[in-house]
Amino acid sequence: MNIVVCVKQIPDPADPGQLDSATQTLKRDVKLILDESDSYGVEMGLQLVDAAGEGEVILVSMAPNNEVSGLRTALAMGAERAVLISDEGLAGSDALSTAKVLAAAIRRCDPDLVITATESSDGYTGTVPVQVAELLDLPSITFAKSIEIEGGSAKVRRQTEAGYDEVECNLPCVVSVTAGVVEPRYPSFKGIMSAKNKTVEELDLASLGIDPSSVGWSGARQQIVDVTPTPAREAGEIVHDEGQAHERILAFIDDLKVL
Repeated sequence: MNIVVCVKQIPDPADPGQLDSATQTLKRDVKLILDESDSYGVEMGLQLVDAAGEGEVILVSMAPNNEVSGLRTALAMGAERAVLISDEGLAGSDALSTAKVLAAAIRRCDPDLVITATESSDGYTGTVPVQVAELLDLPSITFAKSIEIEGGSAKVRRQTEAGYDEVECNLPCVVSVTAGVVEPRYPSFKGIMSAKNKTVEELDLASLGIDPSSVGWSGARQQIVDVTPTPAREAGEIVHDEGQAHERILAFIDDLKVL
């Protein structure tokens, strides 16, 4: 079983990011790390390959400046190889442009299953997985909390507000997994060392046959017009109980319209 896992490399959330003053977008000319939300997809892919007894996990990522730091982390977890799409023409790409590029790279891998996160930690659009599925003309299952492969089908428990739905579809398909679906393994020292020698195929727009005018700033269908700092958190109210504190608490809850 060959499984493609889409992974995003993002600026370290622990280090406050900076915005480009001209475009109001996040600067990505720094060392990038593996998005934590994608580590669950990598782990799920590895477990499914282990259960199948054969196959490999292939990473697909789109990042500027030929950045591979995040990919090396996923390779150290156990992924076999990676495909990186890096091209100056991709700067400013929106969700749909990203999906076009990922779909073109995934198509070259001819996978049995494509796994993604539900959404990235630095974008939160939540639209890329289903866009990739549509572009590949594959069925899509979202918010998966578990995946089982039986024969030529994927059986998925899809998380809902009330519990989960049991969904089944034929392979190949695209499945987005929720955080916490599995416990991602920590890369071992042996895995970290072997990751340095694993193949990372680097592609650009020309090698994927994608028209540069259809992606990047020229192809974007969205624009950030303003960025506003988060309001400072106001100090909370301290209520001293002199026998009537419950009335103040009830009034506070009533103001929040939660009763």
